[in-house]
Amino acid sequence: MPLTTIRVLDLSRLLPGPYCSMLLADFGAEVIKIEEPGIGDYARENLPKLDKDSAFFHSLNRNKKSVCLNLKSAEGKESFLRLVKEADVVIESFRPGVMKRLRLDYETLREVNPGIIYCAITGYGQDGPYANFPGHDVNYTSYAGLLNLMGERNGKPQIPAAQIADIGGGALPAAVGILLALFGREKTGKGQIVDISMLDGVISWLPTLLPGFLATNEHPKRGELVLSGKLACYEVYQTKDEKWLSVGALELKFWNEFCKAIGREDFISKLDAPMEVQDQMKIEIQNIISQKSLDEWMGIFSEVDSCVAPVLSFDEMIENPQVKAREMIKNVNHSELGSIKQVGIPIKLSETPGEIKNLAPKLGEHTKEILEEIGVIK
Repeated sequence: MPLTTIRVLDLSRLLPGPYCSMLLADFGAEVIKIEEPGIGDYARENLPKLDKDSAFFHSLNRNKKSVCLNLKSAEGKESFLRLVKEADVVIESFRPGVMKRLRLDYETLREVNPGIIYCAITGYGQDGPYANFPGHDVNYTSYAGLLNLMGERNGKPQIPAAQIADIGGGALPAAVGILLALFGREKTGKGQIVDISMLDGVISWLPTLLPGFLATNEHPKRGELVLSGKLACYEVYQTKDEKWLSVGALELKFWNEFCKAIGREDFISKLDAPMEVQDQMKIEIQNIISQKSLDEWMGIFSEVDSCVAPVLSFDEMIENPQVKAREMIKNVNHSELGSIKQVGIPIKLSETPGEIKNLAPKLGEHTKEILEEIGVIK
């Protein structure tokens, strides 16, 4: 596996850091979770649970090891520094200054290991006036201007169901940054800081919206965006059986086929019509879609090249043939829990694919093994 020789020390908790280190672990990195004795990662306590730990925790912390260290004690610090000596990457998600107060900041760690890659994932980054502000996903999307654009016209901003800032703004840039730093180290032999701000990451997710504002100073409006609320060709419609059909017929060739399939070829020329025309088309399309069930419409559109899909629930999604073909839901065997379902690996490599080898570790499961390895205990 491509990262087999890489050792990662992960001090992070909850979602962004563990998601990042999960990606690395899935491709062979030895990821050691450094957890506080008796408490550990707070995600262990989420519900529902599979054993003593949550399904959420199991999903994010597969393929990892757990070592309990009290980083506030002299013994814990010494053990951690010994681990750093043999490590390649350290990931932490504390507020700026916490690691310095523990005397375990990058400047200290690179004295022990000049090649160490130090990745800090925070809400607002290591500098700037907001650096020490607390926050969660909803706050970062708010400051980025994204939340203001989510929701229906004339309605309030709608919080997304998935954590855009945590994963898209934090975990994924962190994984890319770590890999870039490791690649750079191959050339220079030196480590460096990977400073990830979730706010920065969310702002970078706005290429279809922000450049237009920067060029014209015209504000996009909630519910009137090309890909969120404006167009009849990019909308969700309710079917007769109270299910939902998503339509993404943005291009004329797809819109042409969609309009033919619903028997409204007069709509074809109105693809880019003004808002009031779009609103009227939505009403008329909804009236048509509500006359048949979702299965009936999918039968019709199965023969039509028109960017139409059913809006699936989780139970429908995991049985979907495309999801099955791509192995995005995996059955993983466990000695105590039996076979459990896990989210699959989204990055497909042809020669060195990722693998789910082990479920998440119990709190401190590998403490003795790892501390013996570095000579702290015998």
